[in-house]
Amino acid sequence: MKDLYHAYVNKELTVDPSGHSLLDGLTFSVKDVIAIKGHTNGAGNPDWLASHDEAGRHAPVIERLLKHGARLQGVTHTDEIMYSLNGENYHYGTPVNPKAPDRIPGGSSSGSAVAVSGGLVDFALGTDTGGSVRIPSAYCGIFGFRPTHGAMSMEGVIPLAQSFDTIGWMARSPAIMRKVGNALLDEADQNDAGKTEFIFLKQAWEFLDEDTSNVLSAFTPIFERLGSKSIASASLSDWANAFRYIQGIEIWQEHGKWIRQTRPAFGPDIAARFEWASTLNKDGAEKEFELRKELWKTLAEELGNNGVFVIPTTPGTAPKLNLASKELEERRNKTMQLTCIAGLAGLPQVTIPAAEIDGMPVGLSIIANRNQDRRLLMLAEKIFETIAAKK
Repeated sequence: MKDLYHAYVNKELTVDPSGHSLLDGLTFSVKDVIAIKGHTNGAGNPDWLASHDEAGRHAPVIERLLKHGARLQGVTHTDEIMYSLNGENYHYGTPVNPKAPDRIPGGSSSGSAVAVSGGLVDFALGTDTGGSVRIPSAYCGIFGFRPTHGAMSMEGVIPLAQSFDTIGWMARSPAIMRKVGNALLDEADQNDAGKTEFIFLKQAWEFLDEDTSNVLSAFTPIFERLGSKSIASASLSDWANAFRYIQGIEIWQEHGKWIRQTRPAFGPDIAARFEWASTLNKDGAEKEFELRKELWKTLAEELGNNGVFVIPTTPGTAPKLNLASKELEERRNKTMQLTCIAGLAGLPQVTIPAAEIDGMPVGLSIIANRNQDRRLLMLAEKIFETIAAKK
């Protein structure tokens, strides 16, 4: 397999299916943080690679895909220790965004999104803590899914912040997204109990880039029933701040000891992020933890059985390559005001390649209540069919 887009850490690593079922004939790639027997995960950092051993067995998520007939084909690049949303790796370079080569691919599941977008495999696994599947999927013009937190085992996956970490997947086709969901999710098939209530979450639409806002607002008539609502508990900036603090505390608890012992070489932005995380203390974040608790309850009540939030996946199209750190950090902070919603509340979210602006993809996201993952994937397929029919 030719690595046309610099998507792979190891493009030659392959594992044949162990059974036959839902995914027969499909190929998939895996982000370099998920255990593959005989492979040492590098997590985007040479010092992590040098200080860890090869896996003695596959992660359960990989075992399950192989059992359902899929063939593993290649291990993909990630941002360092998954702590970025950009896809620009200081040590290994930047995978090429097939839909916008002069733009970043998004991260941290950068290689997985690029491999799918470039047609190298049928689907790919990533991980999503703060947006690491949803953002590169939107920037690369494909579908991306973050499941309900806790819906899938994280065994064999390098953690970042465990109360937010999820395994997600990406594909070019909504039908393949559903097939993968049927293979990986234990919940029963869910049909709509009633007419879906589409809720435009007002806070999420108020700071879009102008061109993106104009494009996405054109899809308003597609939805069967449309409400516009603000959630009164707090502003998105408050939510994002709570997410950032709680995530930072968990990240340092998880990786602080290794960083102190190994003294790894990080890219400047990643190094600054870990340094900041090292200053945080759970005892000083009571307000942030309380806000998360409140949000779990509030959003569950707002969504009920049939509601879904409709939001832009990102504030705009993918930023250009090699932007100054200050500009990228400003974009990161803005983006996390969107991605923190599902992350803080443990909700499933799917991003749909809804449109393009000057050839660059724009993602539209649907968020459902907890444990409505299969219903959400079915809904995404219906919405995409409607969008395609309108074009």
